[in-house]
Amino acid sequence: MPRRGGPLPRVAVIGAGVSGLTLARVLAGAGFPVRVLDKGRGPGGRLSTRRDADGGTFDHGAQYFTARDPLFVAQVEAWVAQGLAAPWQGRIGTLEPGAVTPSAKESVRYVGVPGMNSVAKVLADGLDLRSGVRVERVSRDGKAWRLTSDSGEDLGLAEVVVAAVPAPQAVPLLAGAPALADQAKGARLSPCWAVMARFEAPVALALDGAFVKDSPLSWVAREASKPGRASGERWVLHGSPEYSAAHLEETPEEVAPKLLEAFAQALGTGVRAVEAVAHRWRFSMPSPPLDTRALYDAEAGLGACGDWCAGPRVEGAFLSGVALARRVVEGVRGP
Repeated sequence: MPRRGGPLPRVAVIGAGVSGLTLARVLAGAGFPVRVLDKGRGPGGRLSTRRDADGGTFDHGAQYFTARDPLFVAQVEAWVAQGLAAPWQGRIGTLEPGAVTPSAKESVRYVGVPGMNSVAKVLADGLDLRSGVRVERVSRDGKAWRLTSDSGEDLGLAEVVVAAVPAPQAVPLLAGAPALADQAKGARLSPCWAVMARFEAPVALALDGAFVKDSPLSWVAREASKPGRASGERWVLHGSPEYSAAHLEETPEEVAPKLLEAFAQALGTGVRAVEAVAHRWRFSMPSPPLDTRALYDAEAGLGACGDWCAGPRVEGAFLSGVALARRVVEGVRGP
């Protein structure tokens, strides 16, 4: 791409999920000075993997990803070639009281190897990334934006600031571009309670992943069925959007046994967990996403991206990050 005269603008990306990391990689590859700031302990957002006391892992956020768009297909093929992802050959179907129905042949489902966060780690590799910092305020300082943390720490200046976080968290960060903030306010994201459960005995279900009907649960998955995972009977249980919203402010200790009981009811048999830990995803599934791949005000130098823009999948988050990167580049260098 042709460069304009003078240095390229500094870019601050708030959020190290798939969309933010993808955006940062594209812009860094185009020569922009990019910093990524994230409140989590590591990159990935909902591409999260948690380890238990026995060394096993749980993908308690995104369960898998599919690839339809040619751009994402090419990226997934590259990850597979690098050994960072692989098709999940697990038996998938639906589970409802008294009935188990295997799914017909569908599109290939991929997972990160040895965990979903493997993809996030390679996206973050080489980027200027700072974890464990929450950006609370973005305020105008001359021709740039000054970022300030929730503890009052000055996080420096950037000419372009991108909120790659859930829409409700993006709204205050976009205050300098009211039209974008209003668009972000229109996005709705449902919550999801996730339970990471370890069992001594095998769970009597002839499926490795199941969409659950007529239950407080929406999805369950056997972790060991995914490539590269440790052996052992570990399951991730996702609460339905309705159940998760109704019990949003309960504690993890209250939610875990309730969703375990819902699992037993769906199976039609008792289950005894050795360990069960709940995690709340307050902003999980966009319902529905906005009808745009990304938000950007080139004059203000403010933007936002995420699956709540482009679609409720890992692919949607990736494509949103790419779309916004293109708009930032075009704002500086022309179409």
